[in-house]
Amino acid sequence: MAARTGKAPAKQTARQTAKPAKVDARAKLLDAALNVIRTKGYAATSVDELCAAAGVTKGAFFHHFKSKEALGVAAAEHWSATTGAMFAGAPYHEAADPLARVLGYVRFRKSMLTGGVPDFTCLVGTMVQETHETSPAIRDACDRSISGHAATLEADIEAAMHERGMRPDWSAKSLALHTQAVLQGAFILAKAKGSAEVAADSADHLIRYIELLFRATDAPTTGE
Repeated sequence: MAARTGKAPAKQTARQTAKPAKVDARAKLLDAALNVIRTKGYAATSVDELCAAAGVTKGAFFHHFKSKEALGVAAAEHWSATTGAMFAGAPYHEAADPLARVLGYVRFRKSMLTGGVPDFTCLVGTMVQETHETSPAIRDACDRSISGHAATLEADIEAAMHERGMRPDWSAKSLALHTQAVLQGAFILAKAKGSAEVAADSADHLIRYIELLFRATDAPTTGE
């Protein structure tokens, strides 16, 4: 019998044979919620619209979420996880001076004001404005998201205060939360005016405010 000619087919590598990871219906629905709710608001977004945007059936929706409210809570948690990873890797963390890191955070937020208004506004800020009275579960999930994000600034604020020998009558926590109050208010103005420009101005004012707070002084700001 004649020998076979040609080379034997090479074995396929694991990378060649592995199929792309399939995104499950739950993840698709959560990703869709981030976009649709920021565009239309929570109340105006229907389960049918979320299913259509995610490309899943209504049966799949109720397999993963017992109600639209449950989806809202999960969306707030998904938002925290998604944005948390992005902020954790942001370049402002590389600054040696803690105050530079705090100011860099605000500048980073300003740099994100691109695209249409729904592209840069906050999911949890949008939802909590609509649900703070009607859905305690969503309200609390939004609070955890906003307060948890603010808490990531506290260590740098504390360090900046310590380096400058400051003993003010305000806390690092209160200033961290104030940054979120300004930014969320900036998003509301951007929605009202249909433009990112007013939000960018608010970010600049916040930078100036923080710089004034940390201006070096010869004496403590309170007490003694």
